Amino acid sequence: MKLYTHPLSGHAHRASLFLSLIGADVEEIVVDLAAGEHKTPAFLQLNRFGQVPVLVDGDTVIADSNAILVYAARKHGRTDWLPETPQGAAAVQRWLSVAAGQIAFGPAAARLITVFGARFDADEVIARAHAILSQIDGELVGRNWIIGGAQPTVADIALYSYIANAPEGNVDLAPYPQILTWLRRVEGLDGFVPFQRTVAGLRIAA
Repeated sequence: MKLYTHPLSGHAHRASLFLSLIGADVEEIVVDLAAGEHKTPAFLQLNRFGQVPVLVDGDTVIADSNAILVYAARKHGRTDWLPETPQGAAAVQRWLSVAAGQIAFGPAAARLITVFGARFDADEVIARAHAILSQIDGELVGRNWIIGGAQPTVADIALYSYIANAPEGNVDLAPYPQILTWLRRVEGLDGFVPFQRTVAGLRIAA
């Protein structure tokens, strides 16, 4: 398997992290986003949206980070990470949707401003970030993992990267003690690989 990635992409880190946690044999290929490599005809043949990550497994090409999580879990038979029961599968899907929705338009968008110069309304996206982080912090009360249970799932991995680096987008995590504990719990998993940090946002003064 080959994973087309970039060290500053939270979506790419999400895929890379999960593949590492399950011990998948994968070659990582860094796409030069600054040079526009993700918009070249060759890359667009892999993902017409021109985004990382992309997973290539033989003749199978999977674009979208959450799709990669699902594919890798299914391919490797990791029902511990992706439950097969209707209730468990639905619980995971709920948080994959949050990762693609409120997380993308909250902490991820706030970080895009400071790290990549995106032209979003900072106050608006930071407010969105705090709204979803408050909900997640409440969800984690009495739980080790986001859907409960004794083991993490791909839902935790889908949420992790952009929450961990939310301070780069001027989103303070100090008000969320449950999230801070959960982040350390994810970071203690065997096979964990950190998401590269920048000095943007609140990290400038850190």
